[in-house]
Amino acid sequence: MSPLDGIFKAYDVRGIVPDQFDETVAEAVGAGFARFVQEESAGAVTRLLVGRDMRPSGVGMVAAFARGATAQGLDVVDLGLTSTDELYFASGSFDAPGAMFTASHNPAQYNGVKFCLSGARPVGEESGLLRVKELAAQHLEGSSTQAADPGTVSSADVLDDFARHVRSFVDVGALRPLKVVADTANGMGGLVVPAVFADLPFDLEVMYGELDGTFPNHPADPIQPENQADLRARVVAAGADVGLAFDGDADRVFLVDEKGVGLSGSTTTAIIAAAILDRAGGGTVIHNLICSKAVPEVIREHGGTPVRTRVGHSFIKQVMAETGAVFGGEHSAHYYFRDNFRADSGLIAALVVLEQVCVTGRPLSELRVPFERYADSGELNTRVDDPHAVIDRVAEHYSGLSQDRLDGLTVDAGDWWFNLRPSNTEPLLRLNLEAPDPQAVAARVEEVRAVMAG
Repeated sequence: MSPLDGIFKAYDVRGIVPDQFDETVAEAVGAGFARFVQEESAGAVTRLLVGRDMRPSGVGMVAAFARGATAQGLDVVDLGLTSTDELYFASGSFDAPGAMFTASHNPAQYNGVKFCLSGARPVGEESGLLRVKELAAQHLEGSSTQAADPGTVSSADVLDDFARHVRSFVDVGALRPLKVVADTANGMGGLVVPAVFADLPFDLEVMYGELDGTFPNHPADPIQPENQADLRARVVAAGADVGLAFDGDADRVFLVDEKGVGLSGSTTTAIIAAAILDRAGGGTVIHNLICSKAVPEVIREHGGTPVRTRVGHSFIKQVMAETGAVFGGEHSAHYYFRDNFRADSGLIAALVVLEQVCVTGRPLSELRVPFERYADSGELNTRVDDPHAVIDRVAEHYSGLSQDRLDGLTVDAGDWWFNLRPSNTEPLLRLNLEAPDPQAVAARVEEVRAVMAG
């Protein structure tokens, strides 16, 4: 078994350091990615960008990756410490492929790589990642060739340019003083959030802003409610207007209102979609299939065209490119912007919502109300022996209802619906269910789980 088999996932590379992912493997991945972008561009690409988050293993990993890439004749521009959305910005601005060393919300012992092609175009399992793996394997086996003229390594700092870019998504003149608390969870938000907010009329307080890849305060995984607990308490105690919870590489954000109550990714998607559509006078907006039904409803109400996609950034970005969509959102708090090279950015999303609080003059607890129309289960994971057999059994049970297999199984009963998807990496099924109220959600979840159990 190749050491690459355990770390190449559907959208990125990720593994435990050094047991699964070490500098030898990182060098091979650098060589493989360099060869892939040369193939993909017919030799037109001559350089690639690399950034890293604050994990201690990142420095050595980036150096090894650069050795692999430069040996294939590509120049490497090292951006140093960056957030993932900053790396995507650089890829779009420089029109160069990029690699971001991060394990996002995973624990400290992990590291990984997210890739993009020139213009921040995604690289996933169906758009080149398997080829990168194949070429990296050749390097590990010693069967790959090296360039006669190796590339060079240089450095660049794009943080100021990135901060200006993020601020360009709002009317800075319309902003008013707000108290904002940002929990950056010792992740890259500690670097990028203050830079973006520096010239804005907000009173910013950063919690756990020290860059520390050992995550001494709590995991950098804000989709888990327990990891938002400190932020929710601090927002209330400080009398803040809005709380922002970022993940480790700061490309995702969850929002908390002034009462300390968190917003779902669907609610934030709907708020942003309405704001962008109102400003643009309409357009196409992408939403993944586990977003609330409120999201396409809001899109239509604001003159937009909703388009439903599979879960995952590579699918969202591909459909955005095909449809010319102005915005895309996922329930997992990834928010994609056409004018951000169709890449996702938690910081842009946060500023758009803050702008709405300012221009409406309404607290976030009131602003959110029209966008929250149903109750949901959250994502419920169940370990099963044969995920696909269970999905087939559930589909048969609900054969009288509207169904599709765009991503797992979606069953729509009109006043309630659910999606059941297999995990990409584990024998798990992920259930997301929405109904009119919490009581109906509880009853329907119990019903579906009983069918799953057979």
